[in-house]
Amino acid sequence: MLKLALQGMRTRWVTFIGSFIALALGVGLIATTGLALAATFSAPDRGPERLVKAPVVVKASGLVRADTPIGERTQTITDPAPVPAAVTAKLAALGRTVEDRTFPVSGPGLDEDTVGHPWSVAALTPYTLTAGRAPSAPGEAVATGDALRPGTRVQAATARGSEQVTVVGTVASAGFENALFFTDSEAARISPDVDAVAVHAPADRVEAAVGAGFDVLTGDERRRADPDPDRDEEALVSVNALLGTAAGVTGFVSVFVVASTFSFAVAQRRREFGLLRTAGATPSQVRRMVFTEAFVIGVLASAAGCRLGAAGAPRLAAWMADAGIAPAWFRIGEQTWPLHTAFWTGLFVALSGVVVSSWRAGRVGPTEALRESAVDARAMPISRWLIGGAVLATGLGLLSLALLDSPGDVLKRKTYITQPMLLIVGFTLFAPVLVKPLTRLLTWLPARLPGATGMLARENASAGVRRTAAVAAPVIITVALAASLMGTTATISEAKADEAREQITADLIATAGGEGRALPDEFVRRAGAVPGVTVSATRSTGVTVLEEGVALVKSEAKAVDPKAHAAVSHLPVVAGRLADLGDDSIVVNEEWLTTKVGDTVSVWLGNGRKADLRIAAVLSTGTGSNGVYVTERNAANAPVDLALPRDGADRAAAALGAAAKATGVQLLTGDRWVEDHYPRSSENTRLGQWMILGIALVYTGIALANTLMMATSDRVRDLASLRLTGATKGQVLRLVGVEALVVVAVGAVLGAVIAGVNLLGVWSALGLLDVWSDVVVPWGTVAAVIGVSALLATVASVLPASFALRVRPVELAGMRE
Repeated sequence: MLKLALQGMRTRWVTFIGSFIALALGVGLIATTGLALAATFSAPDRGPERLVKAPVVVKASGLVRADTPIGERTQTITDPAPVPAAVTAKLAALGRTVEDRTFPVSGPGLDEDTVGHPWSVAALTPYTLTAGRAPSAPGEAVATGDALRPGTRVQAATARGSEQVTVVGTVASAGFENALFFTDSEAARISPDVDAVAVHAPADRVEAAVGAGFDVLTGDERRRADPDPDRDEEALVSVNALLGTAAGVTGFVSVFVVASTFSFAVAQRRREFGLLRTAGATPSQVRRMVFTEAFVIGVLASAAGCRLGAAGAPRLAAWMADAGIAPAWFRIGEQTWPLHTAFWTGLFVALSGVVVSSWRAGRVGPTEALRESAVDARAMPISRWLIGGAVLATGLGLLSLALLDSPGDVLKRKTYITQPMLLIVGFTLFAPVLVKPLTRLLTWLPARLPGATGMLARENASAGVRRTAAVAAPVIITVALAASLMGTTATISEAKADEAREQITADLIATAGGEGRALPDEFVRRAGAVPGVTVSATRSTGVTVLEEGVALVKSEAKAVDPKAHAAVSHLPVVAGRLADLGDDSIVVNEEWLTTKVGDTVSVWLGNGRKADLRIAAVLSTGTGSNGVYVTERNAANAPVDLALPRDGADRAAAALGAAAKATGVQLLTGDRWVEDHYPRSSENTRLGQWMILGIALVYTGIALANTLMMATSDRVRDLASLRLTGATKGQVLRLVGVEALVVVAVGAVLGAVIAGVNLLGVWSALGLLDVWSDVVVPWGTVAAVIGVSALLATVASVLPASFALRVRPVELAGMRE
């Protein structure tokens, strides 16, 4: 049987080369994304960076802890308390201390993430002067890097206002921050709170002095005092989510296309199977031969795919790092399990792809097999009807259930990425019965135009439904994924922006300009003093709650004055009143487990303090941006990051503009603020989406070319018959090209239907969440995908047909398969 299989593979090498390429590329993509995904499971071990020369570092605890039935659970807090003056005095009695302060600094010529420190802390990194001198007076600073040279003057905005600063020295960049170092007294004036204290004393004596509520950090634990100590892990979380999505999409596309390619390759050989049955082969022998062929191709192609994956993964990681999607240090590790997973997946897909077709080929009789090979009389077996119906019903059922039970889940990435896959599988399984009526519908007009090309293309595509369905499958997948993925993310982003526009009724919005930047207290004071202007100053903080007794869940929160905020906003309150918010209460949204007005919830506030607060009001879930609200008293240590002036702001525009200019604040209209803060998608998100779609498009494009070359090479006798009836070579090639375009059109329509169902589900979910926003269709992306597919299909069908027609038609007509 092995010898017979190898002889068949040698004879029909075009068919098997196509299957080999499709499977090898599929395994290669799975291995590539798998290796990259495995590299996100652990961040590099890093020691302390900014305070590496400090023997002991003391800071207020940045964690909340809760004992649960499954062990202690911890969660970081957003606004750790400063180190009190009494504690710093105790530490100073133990040995030499250095007080650390960190505060944001913004202004023209400064990087968006620039921070300020006292100069005495620079020696703990250590930073050393590369030019100039140390700061010695107010208005002087030392800068990191080479962007600002000694003598440069910058307008620096801090929490105390905007003032001109002269750079008197520079230090080499340490790579983890952009900083300005002020004199110790100037840093204390700008930021009175002490964030951490470096102590030159034994750790046990320090612990005894500070007591509970403080972290005494030594060794590698001093990293907890670095800026954003969890940035490596957080960066890997987003990369992991992106690569997990890419791996899922890649695995789905490759498995689906490879299975379709193998199934089509087996279906092409029904005449051969019929001849084998006529020669005395039993059904089990035919099946064993097919499985042997699939096994040989599966082993060889999977091995080749693993080699491709091992070579491609480092290049993918390097591209992601260069594009800013992954951190600069991101590299592929030594893991080998993704290669094993890819290899066995490829072999399993190769064998699974021929199960149904080989079973069908083995069970028919010789005469029936010969007759069936001439025309596709029966498009689908009963098993495919049942499987397709089950998959399609499952996809539509899950979507309907989510809309009825929890519409917010439809907007989550996991749902809107997996949902189209079920619909793609369901619709594609029904493709053999859908392509014929759809083909006849799309070619109704071309078939009635002068000439026989349109009519022949219509009849050929309608008669060979298996061939048409197999060629259309890659187009269906690519169009459906492109329109669903890009359209859903754009629609949700647009809905978030519309929701923000509806909630903001302020005339102007004041912001420090950067993400997480604090507004100067001076601006808030001056804006509030303008006659006739109501200003709501909001503070970004967070609250943590213990859900179901086992999980600490942190939610974003805003601290506001309820009366002032009600005047400048229109929050989607579904129960209670925002005006009832007080120091002993909280406003939650419908996602919380407890949402009854008047009930009490236990939470940890942003500074780690535990409080029992009464629910004053409940907000609708919306797109997920409706967070929690507390009063300013319950947001200690949280800086003001937004101010919303209203009522007379137009009349007082000059006074507000002067206050903003003096303190380095941006004043924006509501629409402009929404445009700046609610873009349709971030650059990293767009790059990630294009990476996913690029992988899918490249692979499905190659699979499309493979399938068409296999299909065209199998039709050389049909093409020769056309030549013998008087058709010229140009006419035959035009017919082949038109047929390819018809098949692409069929796949594009089915893919658009799938995407339409998915986008309709997203739009319905938004409506159920009381967010009525337009559906954003990525017309440009869809048009590009269809255009590339059409070009590939035309070239992949016309090129082999052109080579085949170089032989005399009489010789082609007499060729045996």
